[in-house]
Order: sequence, then structure tokens, then C-alpha cells
Amino acid sequence: MNKKIELQDLGLKDYKETWDYQEELFQNTLDIKIKNRREGSLLPTPNHFLFVEHPHVYTLGKSGDMANLLVDEKVLDEKGAKFYKINRGGDITYHGPGQIVGYPILDLDNFFTDIHKYLRFLEEMVILTLAEYGLKAERSKGETGVWLNVGTPFARKICAMGVRASRWVTMHGFALNVNADLGYFDLMIPCGIKGKAVTSLNVELGQKEISMDEVKEKLLKHFSDLFEAEIIKQKTEV
Repeated sequence: MNKKIELQDLGLKDYKETWDYQEELFQNTLDIKIKNRREGSLLPTPNHFLFVEHPHVYTLGKSGDMANLLVDEKVLDEKGAKFYKINRGGDITYHGPGQIVGYPILDLDNFFTDIHKYLRFLEEMVILTLAEYGLKAERSKGETGVWLNVGTPFARKICAMGVRASRWVTMHGFALNVNADLGYFDLMIPCGIKGKAVTSLNVELGQKEISMDEVKEKLLKHFSDLFEAEIIKQKTEV
């Protein structure tokens, strides 16, 4: 079992380009697994973790409802935003500058074969990170992601999640609002859940800007602890 995870920070990168790169890494791992099964070989499968910020974009999961995007293509163009239908679970999500997006592309055979546990670990990573900033973040029953003030009229989402898995290989991941422009969330019904607000770490802390690098380091620490993994930083060549 390979518990090393190669980390790349892609910086600000187009959503579709990043999606294509994810698919490339994902397929490479699948190909190794298929080869091992067919030939009885024991080639190790790689694990990857991509950090990225995207220019303004809305993505709709395969079970999502187009009605949850509240504006047409003309308005998106005016806002400098793109739209894609994609192959993860979940409904509509927004990505943009000031948001930390993480895409773990893991072979869960290297860790544990349980998608439910995998999602709970991603949530726990964010919950533990936000606790370091004095915030009590929680899960909301039946709603994947991380929330504040769950069970109150002031419930608000700070981190969205949606994943895809095949043969226990994962892709897509989480989006944590750190210094996000929350106005872009008004153009959709976030994750298809009506009547729930969205927030960002800088808003919650009453600060203009939070260090993205600092938040990433905290996320990685908790991720590596939870998955009992070794994070290896790679130079970005994408």
C-alpha cells in the first residue's frame, strides 16, 4: 500500500484545464489497477492532491438541476464566469478566486475502501482547520460539506464537496471559501439547497483577507494525520 501523496499547487488555473489534468491522473491510476488485476502484477498506484484557485465558474453535478442556476449565459458572460456540467456527485457549485479548491486523486485501496468514510474525513479536515481559527464548524445531516450554526436560522455553508470514484480511485473534492466574493453565490441556489446562506472565512473572522497559504498548510496537516499519509510536494509543471 502506497501512502505517499504527491502534492501540486496549480495556482490560478482554468476549470476545464484542471478537470482535464485530473482526468489524466485519474485514468493513469485506473490503468495501473487494471494492469495489476489482469497480469497479476503488484505495481504501486500513485496518489495525488491538487490545490487550485479557479477563475469564476459554475459547475453542475450529474444529479444536479439546471434550475438551480438562476441566470442565463448572457449574465454569466457579463460576470466573467463560465459554466460546465461535470461528472461528480452533487448539484451546482461555484468556484472563484479567494476559494481553496482541493482535488485528492487517491487510490483508496491504499487507505480504506469506504466512500462514506472518505467524505467524512474530508469534512473533518476542514472542521479541524476552522477550529484553529476559533470557529465551530459542523456537518449538517443529509447535506455533504461543512457548515456553521447548524440547526439554527443562521446556518451557513463554508465548504462544499462533491466527488467521483471508480474502482476506489477518487477525483473532484472540496471548495473552502477563504476570501471568496460571496456575491457570485447569489446567482445560484448553492448545492440546490434553498434558504441556506453561504459564508467565507474572512467574513467570519471580520478580516479583509486571510493567508491562503496558511490555510492550505493547516488543511494538509489534518489531511495527512487523518489519512496517515506522507505529503510530498512536487514542482508544478502543468
